[in-house]
Amino acid sequence: MTNDSIQPLIDELDDLLDSEKRALVQGDMERVGRLVSQKEFLIESLNALDNLDRKNLTQLHQKVMRNQTLLDSALEGIRAVATRMSELRRVRSGLETYDEQGRKQRLNIQRTVQVEKRA
Repeated sequence: MTNDSIQPLIDELDDLLDSEKRALVQGDMERVGRLVSQKEFLIESLNALDNLDRKNLTQLHQKVMRNQTLLDSALEGIRAVATRMSELRRVRSGLETYDEQGRKQRLNIQRTVQVEKRA
């Protein structure tokens, strides 16, 4: 494959990585998911080439690493939200305290749904 036919692959991957960054910054994880297969295809296509000049890939590598950092941060945020929601559900169902001997005890909160009908 000549350099003229390699450059369009590099340019397409470069544009895709910019689109992926925008989607990550905007929190559009659905769009990020849609871009994955196209990104994998382009990276595999470039990896299959023998006469690829690695210095042309430095900028792409930096963008891939930048996007990976953004993706890791997004996943960390999602995990934090899931943990917080779990904690809130646990608190709503009861309260954990310690007695005089330092043993944990749980006070369950009973919710009663009351419906009052007025005429």
